[in-house]
Amino acid sequence: MVLQHPWMPNSDPRILREMLDVIGVGSVEELFSDVPEEVRLRKPLRVGAGAPLSEPEVEADLAEKASRVKTCRDMLCFAAGLAHHYVPAVVRAILSRSEFYTSYTPYQPEISQGMLQALFEYQSMMADLLEMDVVNASMYDGSTAVAEAFLMAARVTRKRGILVPSTMNPQHLEVAKTITSPQGIELRTVGLDRETGLMDLDDLKSKLDDAAAVYVEVPSYLGFVEERLDEISEVAHGRGALLIAGVDPISLGVIRPPGDYEADIAVGEGQPLGLGLNYGGPLLGIFAVRGDYKLVRQMPGRLIGLTTTLDGARRGYAMILQTREQHIRREKATSNICTNEALCALAAAVYMALLGPQGFRELGEEIIARSHYAARAISRLEGYDAPALRSFFFKQFVVRVSGTGAKRVRETLLTRGILVGPVLTETFKWLGESLLVCVTEAHRKEDIDTLVKALDEVGC
Repeated sequence: MVLQHPWMPNSDPRILREMLDVIGVGSVEELFSDVPEEVRLRKPLRVGAGAPLSEPEVEADLAEKASRVKTCRDMLCFAAGLAHHYVPAVVRAILSRSEFYTSYTPYQPEISQGMLQALFEYQSMMADLLEMDVVNASMYDGSTAVAEAFLMAARVTRKRGILVPSTMNPQHLEVAKTITSPQGIELRTVGLDRETGLMDLDDLKSKLDDAAAVYVEVPSYLGFVEERLDEISEVAHGRGALLIAGVDPISLGVIRPPGDYEADIAVGEGQPLGLGLNYGGPLLGIFAVRGDYKLVRQMPGRLIGLTTTLDGARRGYAMILQTREQHIRREKATSNICTNEALCALAAAVYMALLGPQGFRELGEEIIARSHYAARAISRLEGYDAPALRSFFFKQFVVRVSGTGAKRVRETLLTRGILVGPVLTETFKWLGESLLVCVTEAHRKEDIDTLVKALDEVGC
C-alpha cells in the first residue's frame, strides 16, 4: 500500500478500504466490537455549548485553563518535601541537547559512550558527596530508593524488621510499606524526644531484635538534624543491623555525609540537584552503598564503569553490573525497578559539577542563614512558635500555631499567593496545631519578610 500523501488524514474511502483489508476487518466499527455497548459514544464528543471545536479554538481553550494554574513563578512557594530550589540555566541547556534528551535505556549500552560517561561522572561525584563507595543511577525517586534499601537490607541480613524514626517522611513511609509488606517485612517505629524530635536511643535498643536495619533521615522530614548518629550507628552495627541513611544531598556541604558515620546504605531524593519541581516530577532516587561486595551485589539498578581498550590506548565506559536480571531470569531479580533515570542523573551531574565542593558549602550556609532568619522572625509573632522542635534544623522547620489552627492559616495564606508546607496536625498529632515551612536559596529576604508579614496579618 502506497499513500501519496501520508501526512494527511486517511479520509479517502479507497485508502480506508485497503487498510481494513490488510488487517482483516470489514469496517471501522468492527475494530471496536469488544467495547461494551453502554460505554460507546454514538456521536462526536462536543466541547462547550456548540459544535466540536477547531484546532485554534481548542488551543485557546486549553491556554485559558492553563493560565489559571499557579506555579512557584506566580506565587511565593515555601512548600516542603520537594522544595523550591534554583535551577541554573546551563542545566536545562545541556539537558535539551538531542543526544541526551532522546536517549533511552541502553540495552546495547557500549554504543552510548557519551551517556555512559555522563552516568559514570554522576556516580563519581555523588560518591564523593556522600563519602560512599558505590553509587547507582536508576532509582525512580527518593521514596522508592528508601523501599529498595529496606528490601536489600532484608536480603542481606535475612531479617524481616526495619526500624524507622517517628518523624519519617510520611509519603516515603507509605511507599515503603506498599513495596515491603508483600515480602513480609515489618516497619517498626522508634520513639522520640518530643521537645527535640531526636530518636530515643533506649527505645531503639529495645527494638533491635530481628532488625535488618535502622533507618535515619538526615536532615529529618521535619527539618531537624539527628545529633547522635555515631551512637545510632554503633548500636545498630553492634546488634547485626545495617544502618540506612536518608539524606538531602543539598545539605552535604555543611552536614556530615553518611559515609562519615559508617552508614551501610545511603538513599535520598535528587530533586534539589537541578531538577526543579515540574508539577511533581520527574525525580531522581539516590542509592549508594559502602564497598562491601555483599552489598554491591545486592544493589538494584545498574552500575557504569570505566575501562580501556585492550592496548590501553583509549578509555571506554561499560555497564559493569545490572543485578535486577529483568531481561532473562525475572524471578531471580533483586529489584523490580525498571526505569531510565539517565536524563535526571545527567542534570544532577551538571549541577554538582557547576557547584563543586566550595559551592556546596556556600549554598548550604546560605540556606541555613535564610531558613533560620525566617524561623526567628516568625517566632517573634504572637501566636506562633518556630521552630517548634528545639534542635538544629536545615531548610525545613515546624511552625506551631495557636488559636484557630494551622489549616485556616495555610488556606488564608493561599488566598494571598503564598504556599507553605503541609499541615502536620493529623500526621504528627503530638505536634499539635502545626505546619511545615521550607526556606531555600531561592527565597530572598524580601520574600521571607512578606511571609512573616502575612502570618502576622492572618493571626491565630
